[in-house]
Amino acid sequence: MISLGIDPGTASLGYGFVREHGDGALEAVRFGVIRTRSGTAMPERLFNIYEELGGLIAEFEPDRAGVEELFFSRNVTTAITVAQARGVVLLTLQSAGIPVAEYKPNMVKQAITGYGGADKSQMQEMVRLLLNLDTIPKPDDAADALAVAITDIHSYRLRTVKLL
Repeated sequence: MISLGIDPGTASLGYGFVREHGDGALEAVRFGVIRTRSGTAMPERLFNIYEELGGLIAEFEPDRAGVEELFFSRNVTTAITVAQARGVVLLTLQSAGIPVAEYKPNMVKQAITGYGGADKSQMQEMVRLLLNLDTIPKPDDAADALAVAITDIHSYRLRTVKLL
C-alpha cells in the first residue's frame, strides 16, 4: 500500500509517498515540496498546486492519502491561504478517486512520537528512524508530509483490523 501525505501550504506544499511492505516495513518512495512564487495571483498558484499534485498522483498511484488539518493561532490571512490550498488538495485527491483521511497536527505528533506536544526536531528524527533514512528528510514541509503519510498508514491499519 502507498499513502500520500500532504502538509498543505500555498508557498510550499509538502508531499510524501510512503509504501508499506507486507512485513509492515515502511519506505519513503518520494518526497518533496510543490513551490509557488510569491507575487503570483492566487488562482494561478492554486492551479499550479492542482497540476503538480495531479502529476505526482498519476506517477505514483497512491492507494490512499492523509492531509493535515488546518491549525492557526493568530495569522488569519495565512490560515485563509492555507485553507485554499487544502481545498485544492482535497479536490485533486477526490477527482483521482483516492480515499482521504484528515489529521490534526497533534494527532500526527502522537502517532509518530507517542507525544502530542512533540517538537519539530523530535518529529523529524522519528520520521527518519521509521523510514530507515540516513538523514532527516528536507525541507521541513516534506518531513511533515512523510509524518502524515506514516500516520495515515498506521491509522488505516488500526481501522481495518479484524477483531477475533
